[in-house]
Amino acid sequence: MNILTQKFQTPFDTAPFSQIKNEDFLPAFQEGIASAKAEIDAIVNNPEAPTFENTIKALAFSGDTLDRISNIFFNLHSAETNDELQQIAQEVSPLLSEFSNDIRLNAELFAKVKAVYEQKEKLNLTPEQTTLLDKNYKSFSRNGANLPEDKKDQLREIDKALSMLSLQFGENVLTETNAFQMHLTDQKDLAGLPEGAIEAARSLAKSQDQEGWIITLDYPSYIPFVTYADNRELRKKMAIAFGAKAFQNNEYDNQDIVLKIAKLRFERANLLGYKTHAHFVLEERMAENPEKVTSFLSDLLAKAKPAAEREFKQLAQFAKDLDGIEQLEKWDGAYYSEKLKQQLYNLDDEKLKPYFQLEKVLAGAFTVAQKLYGLTFTEIFNIDKYHEEVTTYEVKDENGNLVSIFYADFFPRKGKRNGAWMTSFKSQYIKDGVNERPHISNVCNFTKPTETKPSLLTFNEVTTLFHEFGHGLHGMLANTIYPSLSGTSVYWDFVELPSQILENWCYEAEALALFATHYETGEMIPMELVEKIKESASFQEGMATMRQLSFGLLDMGWHGQDPTKITDVKTFETEQFAATQLYPEVKENAMSTAFSHIFQGGYSSGYYSYKWAEVLDADAFDYFKEKGIFNKEVATKFKDNVLSKGGTEAPMVLYKRFRGQEPKPEALLKRAGLV
Repeated sequence: MNILTQKFQTPFDTAPFSQIKNEDFLPAFQEGIASAKAEIDAIVNNPEAPTFENTIKALAFSGDTLDRISNIFFNLHSAETNDELQQIAQEVSPLLSEFSNDIRLNAELFAKVKAVYEQKEKLNLTPEQTTLLDKNYKSFSRNGANLPEDKKDQLREIDKALSMLSLQFGENVLTETNAFQMHLTDQKDLAGLPEGAIEAARSLAKSQDQEGWIITLDYPSYIPFVTYADNRELRKKMAIAFGAKAFQNNEYDNQDIVLKIAKLRFERANLLGYKTHAHFVLEERMAENPEKVTSFLSDLLAKAKPAAEREFKQLAQFAKDLDGIEQLEKWDGAYYSEKLKQQLYNLDDEKLKPYFQLEKVLAGAFTVAQKLYGLTFTEIFNIDKYHEEVTTYEVKDENGNLVSIFYADFFPRKGKRNGAWMTSFKSQYIKDGVNERPHISNVCNFTKPTETKPSLLTFNEVTTLFHEFGHGLHGMLANTIYPSLSGTSVYWDFVELPSQILENWCYEAEALALFATHYETGEMIPMELVEKIKESASFQEGMATMRQLSFGLLDMGWHGQDPTKITDVKTFETEQFAATQLYPEVKENAMSTAFSHIFQGGYSSGYYSYKWAEVLDADAFDYFKEKGIFNKEVATKFKDNVLSKGGTEAPMVLYKRFRGQEPKPEALLKRAGLV
């Protein structure tokens, strides 16, 4: 009896972590895949004519055991891993991708889906059913199911080549990142660096049996160095090394790989009947097409550029007055920005941290959710955890009904990856009249409490907690029929709205009053600090916006047009950056060769979505501010039209139902101090 494939005999059907052994996973996956295949076969071999019920709905609820096992396994693999789990992941991943290919390339299954799709006008479907049908049909057609056999083979070859190239791209970036170290032996080269950065550099040197200090290209080492180190020559050395990753004409050079990836993506899109890779990707996004994205980016650029140029001039003047710098270079930016920010706002994380005790901030997030959506969070002790540091909560609505189970896992440890994320152990869906409620988790890496001090957060960590909790609410309040449309299963450029909007409450005095009290004295955070937090939030926002837009425009340059004529990465990139350039060009550096978001991660043709979601969240929060940040009516509209609806309808339809109109960029420009 494998516990993972049985119905769990646990409170709220929660995962029985303490009873799961590592050796249960592989057989459970094999059994889960076998039963999912049997369910697919039953759909394919059904002698009756294909209908929405016997094909689309049956497909939507197939493989639920496999989904549950996958959720549990991959969440542990991220938050509580070990060598054994990593080994299992290596074995399981090919099984899962083979299984999903078997479904995608199953011609008989596609024929049934297509038969239902072709009569959809006559079927009298609900909006949610229509979305499910469209999504199912597209999951086949966008992977080549409509192509003749020879073209299908071509597509498979391209996909294989692309997955190898992006893997190689990532490995080259990692190798080049690890290959560079700056070894310092003279104490005066550390001038300006914070205590923590010096300690980290010292312990790295020690671990390599070296004297002195070692600085690397990893963010936690690199960022403090270029931000605080007084030695300009050393900052220059670091910045050039950072920008030259995989652009050094050695065996780890990514220039050819970038050209090949861009061209293969273009070829794949053409094969499937799309004009460019961006046309293919954006069909499944709010933005719809590359023309819309380019005009969105250009519009923001026109509005941000005057502010960016003003800020750059101010920064250059500041550096000149302070240190006689004649020409501000890229390796000066972070350093003088930090000094200018201190001069203007005198805002130091260390001053703020005592007001942000982790437990109080979390309780504050709970209170905000209660005031907006009527939710209550009660810690419970009768369910299993995968680590003793995890805390578990029962979430109920105003009428005392169960909304969700919530897991909070906040401290770094061996076996947990960096960063912060929201995930789920069990999806929400409605089957046989039962509304199955979701099990949602937030995972972060905050400073652990010590013997003398509780866990105190920087302001940046406070917004991170609210951000992930916003994703969490999107999962908890889900209320849809089909699991694949539930919670955060929405378009990529819409998924950040619930998370980013919640960050806004961290800047509001009315919300801070609920939780920002000094951990020793209990006094409320002083209002002048709140004002400074608000003011400094838009510091150099013009320059930051220009930087984001430059990345988005470079992404569209590679993917929104025919790339076959591009022969030189650096030349092409320089053309794409022309409109957004502030600093002098650095000939040793290229962006594309280490632009992992678009050449290795999932952001190709999607980098714009960071800014897109900011426009949505600023516009949506403006509506709250207009009526009051805890206004019940606006909150209910947001809950009913956005948070609970998942991916059941087009995001713009949902947004307009909440807001009464399409989002306008004015609120973002105002918040960023650009108008």
